[in-house]
Amino acid sequence: MRNGHRMGHRLGRRFGWLWGAYGTSALGTWLAFGAFPLIAIQVLDAGPAEVAALSSAGAAVGAAVAVPLGPWVEFRRKRHVLIGMDLVRFAALLTIPAAFALGVLSFVQLLLVSVVVAAADITFGAASGAYLKTLLPAEDLLVANARFESTAWTTTIIGPPLGGAAIGLLGPVTTVVADAVSYLLSALGIRAIGGKEPRPERREVARMRAGDLLDGWRYILADASLRPLFFNSTLFNGLLMAVTPLLTVLMLGRLGFTPWQYGLAFAAPAIGGLLGSRLARPLVGRYGQHRVLVVAGTLRALWPVGLAFVGPGTGGLLLVMGVELGLIFCCGVFNPVYSTYRLERTATDRVARTLSAWSVTNKATTALLTALWGVLGSLLGPRTAIGLAGVLLLATPLLLPRAPRRDAPERSAWSGQAAL
Repeated sequence: MRNGHRMGHRLGRRFGWLWGAYGTSALGTWLAFGAFPLIAIQVLDAGPAEVAALSSAGAAVGAAVAVPLGPWVEFRRKRHVLIGMDLVRFAALLTIPAAFALGVLSFVQLLLVSVVVAAADITFGAASGAYLKTLLPAEDLLVANARFESTAWTTTIIGPPLGGAAIGLLGPVTTVVADAVSYLLSALGIRAIGGKEPRPERREVARMRAGDLLDGWRYILADASLRPLFFNSTLFNGLLMAVTPLLTVLMLGRLGFTPWQYGLAFAAPAIGGLLGSRLARPLVGRYGQHRVLVVAGTLRALWPVGLAFVGPGTGGLLLVMGVELGLIFCCGVFNPVYSTYRLERTATDRVARTLSAWSVTNKATTALLTALWGVLGSLLGPRTAIGLAGVLLLATPLLLPRAPRRDAPERSAWSGQAAL
């Protein structure tokens, strides 16, 4: 495998199956992007409050449900967990078209499915980080993360247009079926990886204690490198996602952009993510991991404030596309370096709990800030609220980790293991 790494960075058959599974499920997710709100509106005649609850409450409750799953995952074979979470999402999503065909689909069912899928997403992400840490040698970490990042942006580009066409021809339930099938194919791909995964060491106490639920957060907050990165990513992602509904209202409402123009404004700049993810590894090789992390993390925070100045017409459309292109390019560089940095500094027997706590906090914070910015948008107007979030985002680079001391030992040794 190491020779393959030097000769074109081939990461082996087992990683190929994992990568293919990731790409398949990511494409399914983006094909079904926005399907639940559309089903709620078109099929169930839901109002704005119900649609907002579907987006925020589903994620928040799903995050709460996932809290005990982090410690649970830590002491189980991760590949089995990955397959299980894919099958859970497959089964949950299939209940939507089944209920629709029988004429019994309800808003409560949509909400419950969104909770199950959100909890499974967090659990899958936590298990995948721990699993890849045993699958690849450490030096292949950044290459693998860059490939995942590149795949994510590729599916972002092609998924929504294809999904939109499918919805227009066959209705929104069709893309939910496609999403469900993608999880089944992902489970089959992960099963095809094969090989033996070492069984994690069993905990001394068989029954989980209440304090175990907080292990992930304790570990993050006690680490001088992880702690600032945790607050940086949580605040950045939360504020960025909080302005998305306001920007939608501004562009499609007051500024009069058409839906296709709105879609183009966010789909085309995703090319920047492809370029950024391809540059991440050579930039780290030349300038070092920490410098790239800080510079890319700082530059990505400079762009969003520009969205407060969007106007009508072609000029406004080009402004949004330019801001999004710069933002996404910086994120494309930052994200794989960030994922690598985080896992390098997490002990092997703490990865699942740490990543689960990280994801739970991100989702809960995003839901809270989205609700708060909805109120601010109503009180101050969407443009002012977007600008306020942009100004706050300018302060997030202050939370990026400082350069580690050269004489300080690593908190978590690799011990010959790999990372995500």
